[in-house]
Amino acid sequence: MPNAPERAPGAAGDEPAWTLLDREGLVDAYWDAVAPAMRADGLDPERERPTYEWLSANGFRRFVYALQEHHDTTVTEFWERDLGREPAGYDWGVDDGDTVAALERYLDRQRQRKSWRESTVEAHRSRLARYARAYAEVNDSDDLLAPVARGAEVPAHEAVDACWATFDALDTAVARETLRRIYSTVSDWYDTLVNRREAALNPTDGLDYNWSGSETTRSNPPLGPDHVAALFEAAADTRERLLVVALCAWGLRSGEVAALHVDQVVLDDAPRIEFESRKNGPGSVALIYGRAVVEDRIARLEADDWRGYLFPSSRSASGHRTGGTIRNWFDDLADRADVPDEIDGHRPVPQMARRFWYDRYSSTVEELVDHQIQAVAEEQGSTSASVVWEDYLSEDRRRELRREFMRERLASAFETPS
Repeated sequence: MPNAPERAPGAAGDEPAWTLLDREGLVDAYWDAVAPAMRADGLDPERERPTYEWLSANGFRRFVYALQEHHDTTVTEFWERDLGREPAGYDWGVDDGDTVAALERYLDRQRQRKSWRESTVEAHRSRLARYARAYAEVNDSDDLLAPVARGAEVPAHEAVDACWATFDALDTAVARETLRRIYSTVSDWYDTLVNRREAALNPTDGLDYNWSGSETTRSNPPLGPDHVAALFEAAADTRERLLVVALCAWGLRSGEVAALHVDQVVLDDAPRIEFESRKNGPGSVALIYGRAVVEDRIARLEADDWRGYLFPSSRSASGHRTGGTIRNWFDDLADRADVPDEIDGHRPVPQMARRFWYDRYSSTVEELVDHQIQAVAEEQGSTSASVVWEDYLSEDRRRELRREFMRERLASAFETPS
């Protein structure tokens, strides 16, 4: 195993410009910046691979971002290939054995029949893993095969919806060019399954993103404020009202809504929903609207045998509903609210509710950084508003500013005349 370069701990000084570095530069910067921080935290940088959680908590999010967005690789792949550390087996991030086996078979066939180099295999493995992990998070299932299998009990349109919802989630987390690469690899994997009679359909067919990124057209457009207002007006009980605010006012995914637990609800001066770990999206979501709704829901459910889930299920081993149930409830509510059968040519789905929230959240952050924080940056003599936002404002202050601006953007849907 190659020896690590001899470097003085803490010699790196300022944080490296991760996104400007090539692969060799990332290796040097790793030993200059990351390794000393690991040693200071009691870790061995030559034998222990830093986790995503550790890197994020210790100020190395830009390092992870550079690997993913500029080099299309993961920390594990960088650790093994670029640093020459011993591999520990690839972690797909999903537990379904049949799915993992199908993904590995695909890569083995491409390696053997198309003479893919190992670097090509690793790049495609990274894209497939990112899709598989996102699919599991969005759809509350890491079985990618059963929905598309020949003779599957799942209707074809539901299999397509699950796939497209996954790409919508990825679209909020990665650059459009990265999304295009993931799509190309995933579509080819599904095509291979179809050609080998292991699947009945390729659910990526017809996915209609603007791959150039020059327009904002998405596979699923956002709901309009009038649609959201109609949903909230039609909600008949605490379950349906919570469903609307969780999707539209908090921007949660169907699986996140289904698994909401009372322990995630913080009802202090800055009420919010907290996530211990969340791959895409903020780890803390402000309850700008919906505090009274969630308090009513908790009061309605409180009992000696309640396990704390806001959408409980007595038949599920998990104790809560599934993302599929949330989607079915949304369909029923949309029908009663007279939401149009099609919006910009697409059938209303919960991802459009998240898109409604996400568009407002992203524009809020952009306006805060580009306009409000820029003035502070100039006063501080900094050329970067982003640096001021991330490094000089406390999380409480950032949350306060986001709440103020988000309230304005959500008001059109949640402050309608009674």
